[in-house]
Amino acid sequence: MKQDSTRSTSYTVDCEDYVHVVKFNPFDSGDLCSLIAYGGNNYVVVGTCRFQEEDAEVEGMQYKTLRTFHHGIRVDAIAWSPETRLDAIPPQIRFCTAASDRKLRLFTSDLQDKNEFKAFDGHSDYINDLVFAPNEGQEIASVSDDHTCRVWDLEGNEKAHFVLRSPGMSVCWHPEEAFKLMVAEKNGTIRFYDLITQQAILSLECEQTPLMSADWCLKNTLKIGAVAGSDWLIWDITRSSYPQDKRPVHVDRARLFRWSRVNENLFATTGYPGKTTTQLLVHHLGHPQPILTGTAAVGSGLTWHRTLPLCAVGGDHKIFFWVTEM
Repeated sequence: MKQDSTRSTSYTVDCEDYVHVVKFNPFDSGDLCSLIAYGGNNYVVVGTCRFQEEDAEVEGMQYKTLRTFHHGIRVDAIAWSPETRLDAIPPQIRFCTAASDRKLRLFTSDLQDKNEFKAFDGHSDYINDLVFAPNEGQEIASVSDDHTCRVWDLEGNEKAHFVLRSPGMSVCWHPEEAFKLMVAEKNGTIRFYDLITQQAILSLECEQTPLMSADWCLKNTLKIGAVAGSDWLIWDITRSSYPQDKRPVHVDRARLFRWSRVNENLFATTGYPGKTTTQLLVHHLGHPQPILTGTAAVGSGLTWHRTLPLCAVGGDHKIFFWVTEM
């Protein structure tokens, strides 16, 4: 009997607003619960999650909102800072957003009276992705449709500026490779930049377009994954600048690619939002077919839990969670 991989969601959380983006905190915040942030048309909500898969005393899932941050404009991307700590006194929450007005906004809160926010200006077009420096969290990198990747300090000063040949779709900063930045462009090129010399040091090619999303595997720094057209593609950067493995997955077009944070062979992709449902597929490199297929009503965003094989997608007034096997 072939197990049916199509699965309804494991858990859902109801939200006040349409969820455009959802992001688990990828860093240890010193608490048993996982931090999650989601962005809607006007707000960013920060909450905590705990799942029965990690705590036998939890029935299903526990979710609690810690704070709602007024944003005033649609949230398009969220990045967590490694300086976020729930075990500090007072606690510190720090994250950065990208919005449709081409600004980055850095939020810092102690969940009580201190709530600071700073806007960074500089991009001249839509910002597609952003990330904090993974170890100290003192810099933020962002990529945009304006054909640039920029690195900022926390005051909003531009520290580095890379000119791209097409829109920048994804930017990744690996904790084990703190002086390199991975930038994926819509034209199908993925480049690695040395942040000391500010030069490109390596490039990978999809040989197909449009590249919509790419990710650097946390568990194996040599593995890069992306979606371009309707395919997923995977590189081993020691072997070739061309993909080692690729497969068509989404009928219309693939939108997002994210590696699991717990297993170097596990990753997820999503189809294009805008149809009535968005397809989420979870893949394992040892299996020819997706190991899980999920559908979310008009989903957007895709994020993996820090320590569990569990991913989440945003949707219409909901966040959907799926648990998969390792």
